[in-house]
Amino acid sequence: MFTYIDPSVRKRLEAQGKLFQIDGDGKRVAPELAATRGPAISLLGPIPLPLKLCELEVTVDWYACVRRTELGKLEEIADELRAQQGQALFATLASSMAVNSVLIVGDPTAWRNPLVRVHSSCLTGDVFGSERCECGPQLAAALDKIRQDDEGGMVIYMSGHEGRGIGLWAKAATYLLQDGGEDTYQANRSLGLPDDSRDFSDAGTLLKYFVKDRPFRLLTNNPKKVSDLEKMGITNITRIKHVTGVTDANRRYLNAKKGWGHALTPEDLDTP
Repeated sequence: MFTYIDPSVRKRLEAQGKLFQIDGDGKRVAPELAATRGPAISLLGPIPLPLKLCELEVTVDWYACVRRTELGKLEEIADELRAQQGQALFATLASSMAVNSVLIVGDPTAWRNPLVRVHSSCLTGDVFGSERCECGPQLAAALDKIRQDDEGGMVIYMSGHEGRGIGLWAKAATYLLQDGGEDTYQANRSLGLPDDSRDFSDAGTLLKYFVKDRPFRLLTNNPKKVSDLEKMGITNITRIKHVTGVTDANRRYLNAKKGWGHALTPEDLDTP
């Protein structure tokens, strides 16, 4: 039984303050009012999480985050499965829901100008250690910088962003096309897919909740990520260049990102 859809467990976690909802403005709302306050996100946490990535060791507070509309639909289906004793289908049900994560270092109530990374999920880079991209080193380096920073900060891990939003299956197809000579963006277009279909609205809502209206420093080389957040009314952003993990295996990929608009210089791409 999955605790996020078991009614009795859900009520217990809500009473403990470990399961709660925020609206699109990042304001905490009562569960019974979430449906009337527009787009909302449900959060589970904080959960102490000791991490070890390469040489990095740090303990963070982890929050699991999901859109309330998705969770509500799954709960309705779960009630039907429970009545039909369809327990074998719960794994399929759970896999259909994108759950983002927030990793907190330090005390958010004391932040004045925290260091933040909004990181798009990358199974091949973050988990397998692939050098076709720089995602894995970027994630580890971001956590290390946040750990060492006097302010602390947070990583928002966007689980639905695989392959800049096209999904793992399509991403695998683009890799084959890239091996045939296309760059990462040309490969997307060959499949009839957009260059970048990522939606940062949930990240914006989470920033409004944890950072509120304070300034923060965003670790990214992608000016579009900054502009997407600014369109949500988040204007107190200082972009911090975040170059790491450059190798011979991904230099052509990074050159394509540079041509697309990422703030990378030839010197950045010569970094071993």
